[in-house]
Amino acid sequence: MLLALPLVLTPYTQDLVVKIAIFAIFALSLELLVGMTGLVSLGHAAFLGIGAYVAVLGTGDGGAASLVWLLPAAVAAAAGYALFVGALSLRTKGIYFIMVTLAFAQMAYFVFHDTSLGGGSDGIFLYSKPVLEIGGRTLIDLDDKRHYYYAVAAALILTYALLAVLARSRFGHALTGIRVNEQRMRAAGFATYPYKLAAFVLAGALAGLAGFLLAVKDGAVNPELLSWHESGAVLLMIILGGIGSLRGAVLGAAAFTLLREFFQSPALLGSVADHWQLTLGLTIIAFVAWLPKGLIGLMQRLKPGGAGRGGGHG
Repeated sequence: MLLALPLVLTPYTQDLVVKIAIFAIFALSLELLVGMTGLVSLGHAAFLGIGAYVAVLGTGDGGAASLVWLLPAAVAAAAGYALFVGALSLRTKGIYFIMVTLAFAQMAYFVFHDTSLGGGSDGIFLYSKPVLEIGGRTLIDLDDKRHYYYAVAAALILTYALLAVLARSRFGHALTGIRVNEQRMRAAGFATYPYKLAAFVLAGALAGLAGFLLAVKDGAVNPELLSWHESGAVLLMIILGGIGSLRGAVLGAAAFTLLREFFQSPALLGSVADHWQLTLGLTIIAFVAWLPKGLIGLMQRLKPGGAGRGGGHG
């Protein structure tokens, strides 16, 4: 269905689906930390922003850059910063871990906000979008909306598949054990720190992928991509969808994006749209109060004989 949508979508709705898909990748990356490993981070937007900035800075003014090196560079830069942050922050636990990840994200935010590297508070523009050429023939041109749509769809499908396979692997089972009872995992002979660090780096890399795609979509980046607001928004996505489920992360990203689009629309809500943060916040509070297991929990309750089922990854 996702691959067939461009045949029936208008330009506006196609852009909206692309936005949902990118935020779904971002939400899935945080689901790996929160839902699978039990690590609540409030600085995840740093990796999104770094991936986005590398996409723009790597292109420069010299014409279209090659996807062959630019995409891996964006993902590697986000993963590299995640390795640095994770190596230090994972020595803490609980609220201290949350605050340390927030501090590192704010540090990255001010690097781009207060220096000429990232164009200051105004950010920088992407003047030419990446391409993939082989033998002088262009195979993928991300300036082509159809090419870009299928690139984003492929990235979402591969991200979901990777995490679904990971959740069923020995590594995924170890992460689940760490989330449930880390002390027992240590007693069973598992060195939990390397597992958590690997999950943290992979989550950062996937967030960098989302940042790369977002930069190409918008044609510009600014420091707000790294702000704690974005980290809070993606955390709300997985809460809204249902923590502990890959499908929930995708559903939460879709619901959050659509709700934000709805409450920001003056054509639908008139002057109320000027206060969209308030109406969105109240709506999310109501969702969390009525659906403590998120949208995925509601779907399971609506299934025949689905009452009382757990979320689970799938």
